[in-house]
Amino acid sequence: MIEILKPDFSFSDDRGSLVQLAREGYRQINVVRSKAGAVRGGHYHALNKEAFYIIEGRLELTLRKDGLKECYTFQTGDMFAIGPQVVHSFTFLEDTLLVGLYDKGVELAGGEKDILTP
Repeated sequence: MIEILKPDFSFSDDRGSLVQLAREGYRQINVVRSKAGAVRGGHYHALNKEAFYIIEGRLELTLRKDGLKECYTFQTGDMFAIGPQVVHSFTFLEDTLLVGLYDKGVELAGGEKDILTP
C-alpha cells in the first residue's frame, strides 16, 4: 500500500541545503501546513499515485485497502508514496509542513476530481 521513497538529490553546505524531490513524473505539487492534532484525508484516488515529503513535523498515516489496515509514523525528511485505490488518513502529531505530489493531478476533464470517499 505504501512505497518508502528518498529524494532524488540533496546537498548542504555552510549556506544551507537543497533537496530535490523529483525531476519528472509529477504534474501537481501542493504545499500543506497542518496543525498538531488536525486530521486530514479519509479519502482515496482512483487514478493518482500521491507522494509526500515532510519538510518539518511528524504525522501518523493510516492506510486501508481490501480489508487490510497499516499504520506508519513519519517525521521531518521522510518521503513516501501511496498508490491509487488506497484510503489514506493523516493525524498530525506536531505542526507539520509537507509537500504533496500527484502523478496525474486531481482535477479531471469535465470538472470532476480524483478524490473519492469510501
